[in-house]
Amino acid sequence: MWKEDVIDLNASRFLEMAARGVLSLLIVAILMAILAGIGCTMYDLRLVFQQNFHNAFKTIIVDMLTVLAIVEVLRTALAYFTEWRVKVTYIIDTVIVTLLTEVMAFWYKEMEWPQVAMIIALVLSMASIRVVAVRFSPHRFREEL
Repeated sequence: MWKEDVIDLNASRFLEMAARGVLSLLIVAILMAILAGIGCTMYDLRLVFQQNFHNAFKTIIVDMLTVLAIVEVLRTALAYFTEWRVKVTYIIDTVIVTLLTEVMAFWYKEMEWPQVAMIIALVLSMASIRVVAVRFSPHRFREEL
């Protein structure tokens, strides 16, 4: 082996270990955020007895959807940790869950029709991108070969 190859190999190993360390810290932070979100959702259950059901359930549903969005981020990080690539479907799932959280929040606000149409178009475009990502997945092409 050439000296440059050994240096490149050592640098590559160092960068891989550094990436693993940073990603491990990120996963721990995401898990803590999920636990905090679950705790916040449980704490907001008290609103059922303090406010009208409509407002209480709106808050609880938005809390739960936010936790689900964070779970999707965790799935993306874990997939990257195991496969060293980001799955587009996980990212799109995260965006769709986040958009649904916003849609749930918008149900309780007065909105103009152009805003509603824009949100519907965004959700439909994300859903169609997800279908295309699954249909033309690199994993699927490998299976066909």
